[in-house]
Amino acid sequence: MKQKFLFLLAAIAACFFFFIGCKKNSTPVCGDGKTTVTTMKVFATGLNSPRGLKFGPDGNLYVAEAGLGGTNSTAGLCGQVTFPVGPYLGSTTSGRVSKIDANGVRTTVTDQLPSSVDQEIVGGDFQGVADVAFVGNKLYAVLAGAGCSHGVPSVPNGIVKIENNGSWSLVSNLSEYTMSHPTAHPEPHGGAEPDGTPYGMINVNGDLYVTEPNQGDIVKVTIPGGIASRVVDISVSQGHIVPTVIAFHEGNFYMGNLDTFPVVKGQSGIYKITPGGNVQPLMHGFTTILGIDFDQQGRLYVLENSTVDGQGPTPGTGDIVRVDLSGNKEILVSGLDQPTGMTFGPDGKLYVSNKGFGPGSTGGGEILQISFKCEYVQPDTKN
Repeated sequence: MKQKFLFLLAAIAACFFFFIGCKKNSTPVCGDGKTTVTTMKVFATGLNSPRGLKFGPDGNLYVAEAGLGGTNSTAGLCGQVTFPVGPYLGSTTSGRVSKIDANGVRTTVTDQLPSSVDQEIVGGDFQGVADVAFVGNKLYAVLAGAGCSHGVPSVPNGIVKIENNGSWSLVSNLSEYTMSHPTAHPEPHGGAEPDGTPYGMINVNGDLYVTEPNQGDIVKVTIPGGIASRVVDISVSQGHIVPTVIAFHEGNFYMGNLDTFPVVKGQSGIYKITPGGNVQPLMHGFTTILGIDFDQQGRLYVLENSTVDGQGPTPGTGDIVRVDLSGNKEILVSGLDQPTGMTFGPDGKLYVSNKGFGPGSTGGGEILQISFKCEYVQPDTKN
């Protein structure tokens, strides 16, 4: 009995001393001759341009899907995005949110949300449901493919609350907010979208925070009231850098940006933003950032959609970079195909929306599951 007790005390002491390695669901901290080994597998398939994704309180993964676009045009009825991107063709009922269980089985939460398709890429690229988030047990989605400029005059871009039966209601009209709160430096080349195109959304202390890449804005939306207010106009201090995604870590926001096209390798970065709206560039050298998250050790993970120069994103060149607490970068995964979103699961694994836009994304979108473990590296004994 005494021996078992001493063993238990030793185990507790070891866990306390090496507290990072004993955290539940934590990603490994490798050292003493060990290295991180990454394993990737396809977790779910059959998605329509998957974008942002979050785990719900029920343990299932919820995925925003840009959808199938539509055929309705509002050209001549309201302001449009200029060619070759616009005018969009829209639908009120082809955007979707899916639920994926622990076995990777997909079910539809709702397929009655707006979606639109542009005219720039062969086959068209899609805007629809951009991201999801939970506040308590309630599921919210942010729409990026709605509004008159996307061929959907009856539904604005905004945040909607989705019920368990798939019905939904508008919580905040972000089309109206965008039009009444112009930024200093929106998209300058004729591609400014009157209704905006929100991209990332997170819950912080029960309110929702949304990035708007086309205008260069970060917006707070109160829940349940739906009142929208500006956190910061990124374009005032940084110009048109196309902010895409945010995370919240130890009291501050962290933002990644896509940057403008053509793609120039290394032009994207990570920015720290205080709750009061002070913007501080932290690190650069990234390319086309479309996802960021922190692990339980405080290390930053960055999803790069494309990593080479080009007129637009280059398929098959996406990756995930981990930045340790000293600022050192390590590529964990490469060869991703148009990845568009990333989140940690309660199991400590990363989940990534892959094939998120472009040809093949309709029905061909997938979720990847990425896990980590530590293994010893055999020393090289060759002279």
